[in-house]
Amino acid sequence: MSDRELASERREEELAKINKKTGRNMPLAILTGAILVCLVAGVLLWNAHVFTYLIVAFMLVAIWELTIDFAVGHIRLPLVSLEVGATALLLLTWYVPDHFLGLGYGLALALFLVVIGCCIDRMIGNHIPSVISRAVVDARHRAEKSENKTDVTFDSPAADHELFQGCIRNIAAAIFVVLYIPLLASFLVIMLHETGYQWRIMMAVFVPALSDTGGLLFGAAFGKHKLSPRISPKKSYEGLTGSAIFAMIGASLFYGFGFSANYIAGGWWKPLVLGLAITIIGTVGDLSASMLKRDLGIKDMGYILRGHGGVMDRVDSILMAAPVTYFLLSVFGV
Repeated sequence: MSDRELASERREEELAKINKKTGRNMPLAILTGAILVCLVAGVLLWNAHVFTYLIVAFMLVAIWELTIDFAVGHIRLPLVSLEVGATALLLLTWYVPDHFLGLGYGLALALFLVVIGCCIDRMIGNHIPSVISRAVVDARHRAEKSENKTDVTFDSPAADHELFQGCIRNIAAAIFVVLYIPLLASFLVIMLHETGYQWRIMMAVFVPALSDTGGLLFGAAFGKHKLSPRISPKKSYEGLTGSAIFAMIGASLFYGFGFSANYIAGGWWKPLVLGLAITIIGTVGDLSASMLKRDLGIKDMGYILRGHGGVMDRVDSILMAAPVTYFLLSVFGV
């Protein structure tokens, strides 16, 4: 074997170790992150109105992914009702002059639609199964089973009658999805109407991403002390430290450029608090998502990119950070 082949084999082994330690395909994660950064930043700097519809698009895909994930756990969600309700919630928040009033209207409408959708789905679900959901869950079942990554034991949601039972459980899960995805995302929409909205959104979107990056780098390089081995074996206290450092640095940069007068006037500590708060809420959110994934018997909350996650795995920390960012910036008076 030539020296070049040996060097290539060593690089592959090192990369495999890093992927195993971080729990994801790192080259793919970096590429996906770079593409998303360019897309989000480009649309945000171009037009706030278009950015609202970009948020809607991401949230609709995230809801579709969660619908599949819950189907694996034998919980049937009314996909159409969820998609319509989420769209209404976000667009009412954007278009109604009193944006919190629009949020309230949209939330009430979304909850009404998902409850009605669950009841209708329960009544006709056994007769009109979701072909799309069945096909996707079947594909996931075969992939997971071949990789020995889960204990899923059913062939398809259409063939398992338990999936169509428990209307109350389905309603509770659908309400959770509404509160988790479009409600939290609505704070991004509200921030689009604030002064200096570009910097606010960048802090809400990119600081969680920087926090995740710091956690991955520090965790891969120094991670020895597990944060919660039972819930998320990949997370470590060293990774949490890296997350906090990266988040505070990122928040300070965005805050300093976006609200320089406040920063210079003695507000240098405010972005540090914001970065630390985003790290804490993001970590709690990640651990909660890990518990949910364990209960559902899945590895990723997203389906689009196997072994890496999908939209849901990319936006979960952003969703958790959005209301925190909005309220802290309001308290800071910027």
